[in-house]
Amino acid sequence: MQAYILISTDPGKPWEVADLTLHIESVKTAQAVTGPFDVVAFVEFTNIDELGELLEKIHSLDGIIKTQTAIVMPARLP
Repeated sequence: MQAYILISTDPGKPWEVADLTLHIESVKTAQAVTGPFDVVAFVEFTNIDELGELLEKIHSLDGIIKTQTAIVMPARLP
């Protein structure tokens, strides 16, 4: 399974948070971005429990204000 984690950070922290997030297992990419969120991370996981543990690790990082998770919904073939 895959998801995008949209992260809001303290001012001046997007690049640091993106770098720290990349050190968490299951995080495939993490980049500082413009827009309503400061960092977007792409993650892979095997089940919802693993996603919950991954989110706990992300929330424990310094500079995180809040996150929003968008789980990837694979396209259905006709």
